[in-house]
Amino acid sequence: MRAFREAVDARDEAAIEALLADDIRFTSPVAFTPYHGRHITAAILRAVMRVMGDGFRYVEEYASEDGRDHALRFETTIDGKTLGGCDFIHVNEAGQIDDLMVMVRPLSAAHALSEAMGREFDRIGAEAAEAATNRR
Repeated sequence: MRAFREAVDARDEAAIEALLADDIRFTSPVAFTPYHGRHITAAILRAVMRVMGDGFRYVEEYASEDGRDHALRFETTIDGKTLGGCDFIHVNEAGQIDDLMVMVRPLSAAHALSEAMGREFDRIGAEAAEAATNRR
């Protein structure tokens, strides 16, 4: 999805959040249970940008014929480990992202990502709660 890719490349947090449906389901590569909702997903994506830093880049993009399903392959490093992954995106009829699933490899880099995101956990929760309270 070009708009999402451009927003991530620009590190434009507001533009990223604007693309998320209120009822988005986010499936993390390091958490068993998916997250539901725009506020928590936006907070997680902000943390991902902090953790992955400036080295994050999309390297390939694929789209379904109807333009509602996308796969964005990316590369980055986490704590010195090379990480590859893919964002699988589905957009609803309004053009908003209603499903985002992230997969990463190799396992050693997934562990590094999990540890780095774990350090962000309290901030993610606080940001999501604040957004849900103040920005509805």
